[in-house]
Amino acid sequence: MTILEAILYGIVQGITEWLPISSTAHLRILPTLLHHPDPGSGFTAVIQLGTTLAVILYFAQDLKRVFLGWARSFKGDRSSLEAQMGWGVFFGTLPIIVFGLLFKSAIKSDEVRSLYVISGALIVMGLIMLAAEKFGSQKRSEGDIQIKDGILIGLWQALALIPGTSRSGSTISGALFAGFDRTTAARYSFLLSLPSVAAAGIFELLSERKSLLDAGITNVLVATFVSFVVGYASIAWLIKSLSRYGFTWYVVYRIVLAVGLLIAIQQGWIPAISSHVS
Repeated sequence: MTILEAILYGIVQGITEWLPISSTAHLRILPTLLHHPDPGSGFTAVIQLGTTLAVILYFAQDLKRVFLGWARSFKGDRSSLEAQMGWGVFFGTLPIIVFGLLFKSAIKSDEVRSLYVISGALIVMGLIMLAAEKFGSQKRSEGDIQIKDGILIGLWQALALIPGTSRSGSTISGALFAGFDRTTAARYSFLLSLPSVAAAGIFELLSERKSLLDAGITNVLVATFVSFVVGYASIAWLIKSLSRYGFTWYVVYRIVLAVGLLIAIQQGWIPAISSHVS
């Protein structure tokens, strides 16, 4: 991997991590188009730390407020909105951790990272996103968040373990089905993603250090930094675009991309399963 390629990976990660179009899918597609080996799920998880830092800085005040409310709840006050949100994030993070550990080997396998799986997930989650927007009442706001909402949306987040699903797409859809408005759904999606994305990035950094060193530590750092810069900008873009336009254009993009991938595979232009750096 060259520095230029690392920058390109960082840009793609920064743009796609928070938009409901699946960063994992794009980081799997990109090396295929470049006729390079798949950098692997470890590389993908580690450079997500850049976009995680972007969320931490963007929502610093919200995070501080939620954390302090959650901390106060240990003294008995669990009725505040901040405590409800904090415990919702805590319990909502458990499903993706449990399923992630149970199916770790399968998630990392070439078969699951196949472009056929990714194409199917792009289409299916796209249709779910449309349904969520159509049937969700969108009458609830941030002040209505309860612990049970965090648990429910956390189950939706676990779907993001399937490449091509999109963490933001699944969690925002879950929040919309729960009746929340688009802005609240997006903001809570960001907060809920932080513990699991950060934990996955740190875990992969430690467990996949050999393959990451093979990719080049400089390249990993460059891609992570670029993903942070671009990811910070994409957060504001998602919140603004969702409140104004909803999911429609993201769904169109997902389906067009999936169909394009399937055609390219059938024509023999790209392989469904890529070679791997390790």
